[in-house]
Amino acid sequence: MNKNLIFSILLVFIPISITGHFLHWSESIIFLTSAMAIIPLAAFMGVATEEIAVVLGPNLGGLLNATFGNATELILAFIALKSGLVQVVKATLTGSIIGNLLLVMGFAMFLGGLKYKEQNFPPTAARLNASSMNLAVIALLLPTAVEFTSTGITSKTLQTLSVAVAVVLIGVYLLTLLFSMKTHSYLYDVGVAENEEEGETPGKKPNILLWVGILLIVTLGVAIESELLVDSLEKATEDLGLPVLFTGVILLPIIGNAAEHATAVTVAIKNKMDLSVSVALGSSLQIALFVAPVLVIAGWIIGQPMDLNFNPFELVAVAVSVLIANSISSDGNSNWLEGVLLLATYTVIGLAFYFHPAIEGLA
Repeated sequence: MNKNLIFSILLVFIPISITGHFLHWSESIIFLTSAMAIIPLAAFMGVATEEIAVVLGPNLGGLLNATFGNATELILAFIALKSGLVQVVKATLTGSIIGNLLLVMGFAMFLGGLKYKEQNFPPTAARLNASSMNLAVIALLLPTAVEFTSTGITSKTLQTLSVAVAVVLIGVYLLTLLFSMKTHSYLYDVGVAENEEEGETPGKKPNILLWVGILLIVTLGVAIESELLVDSLEKATEDLGLPVLFTGVILLPIIGNAAEHATAVTVAIKNKMDLSVSVALGSSLQIALFVAPVLVIAGWIIGQPMDLNFNPFELVAVAVSVLIANSISSDGNSNWLEGVLLLATYTVIGLAFYFHPAIEGLA
């Protein structure tokens, strides 16, 4: 079945979830229906962003794509942060990084490898992304290490350190955009060209006002459904018997990233592994270098302090994910067995999170 048809069918969950909220249905039903509603909204947000990017041209369009690439996760995480669910926000961020590196790239390499014996992508860009991900791991690790190795460090000091680190990471993110879209854009030309092939009618400019309107409406829809999801999260996870850490690290990132996952796997099956790897690695980088720092600064501004002191087990999982993803992608070549290795790693990590009683409460 065509993925666009599936996303269109899933739109039915929008009125169902809103109706359930006003009729006071069980929290579990509202949680599940709002989660299903976010998936097609995220997909249409991606389509609208790409259509607007075509009109704006490669530079502004690339910046728009980079900014809105993980808008769904940012909105969902911000609403959870506003509600004081800091641990859930942190779990979702680490889960998004892990999911993109292992689940998305794993499925892309596995399914693409079943159809083509070997697939290739630019190794230089993969290695640069790997270096940036190593920086992200260091930036997430050090505030936790400071807290773990210090006695009497105040939460205010840790918050100040986290805001300073967040500013550095956002600076690095902006420089990676400058590098990939301006000074060394030729390293990324293949992925861009392939992406343009996915468009509908070459030479025909989309109606920018129409797509801006759609983007605004869809963004509002994501915000509303995220509010319903977050409000029902605590009671629903309890009723469904789901560990909070597992929900944050595994379920919520899959919901927010589903549309992006489908795109990465689809283009891999079409033997466009360069674009697929670009989507998976690029999304992970954006979460680590942009979304997480923005949430730290936003929490500081709205009075819901969020630092970069993560659960140590989450950091171990991120470090393991980055290690194996970098190892597999560094040669610019993939096959179905490498996809299996990534998926197996994700499964093991998922099981570990399911049985890990790390968070007693949501806040």
